[in-house]
Amino acid sequence: MLRNGHAPRCGGGPGTAIVVSAFTLSDGFWSATRSHPCHRLARSGKGLLAVRTGARAWLLPPSMALWIPARLPHATGAAGSADVHGARLDPAGCAGAPDEPTVVAAGPLLSALIGHLDRPDLGREARRRAEAVVLDVLEPLPVTSVSVPEPVDPRALAVARALAADPRDNRGLEAWGDRAGTSARTLARLFIAETGLTFGQWRERLRMQAAMPLLAGDLPIEAVARRVGYGSASSFVAAFHRIVGLTPRQYFP
Repeated sequence: MLRNGHAPRCGGGPGTAIVVSAFTLSDGFWSATRSHPCHRLARSGKGLLAVRTGARAWLLPPSMALWIPARLPHATGAAGSADVHGARLDPAGCAGAPDEPTVVAAGPLLSALIGHLDRPDLGREARRRAEAVVLDVLEPLPVTSVSVPEPVDPRALAVARALAADPRDNRGLEAWGDRAGTSARTLARLFIAETGLTFGQWRERLRMQAAMPLLAGDLPIEAVARRVGYGSASSFVAAFHRIVGLTPRQYFP
């Protein structure tokens, strides 16, 4: 529960525990990695908001927000133009808040509260009452970050970038090894050593990342499955659920 009336630490006025901000990110934009003294709640009213924290990464539709703990280095970006509506929360008033990045549901109540707190004419008592509710309505979702680290070795990197350009490519390690001028065994070892993932795991994660902007654009699941290399919608949905934690329709309601 947010305590009321404490001194602000994150840029608000006297008695302000939550400061709301709104801005637009253009497609492909990434901010510099930075940290802040306040907690952040990042969400997009339109488009896909991208957030990176070290080796973890998220692509968030408007139905989700990411809780970013204070002083955690992170970068924000967009896949497609994103209208970001975020909030900064004073750690002094957030006892029991998550201490690691957490995806939460950005349902109608949370969205309405953030919009309400953005009103310039909001009185102090009304603000205190609204701020007291925000943490109570944060509903964590079972969403896994989908990071796709690039390998460093030029042979593995060439394969990774070719697959990023065409996720549908279903060639196996033998064929990719021939293209990269190395053996399948060496290529497999490089992916594990430099990304922490097997080649198959890495390619599946890449395909999930490639699928998300397509799903956000309301492309039918069958078409998305084909574009990212799956032979059927059912196999794609099963892979999405296994890797991300939700089905595509749950992720993009």
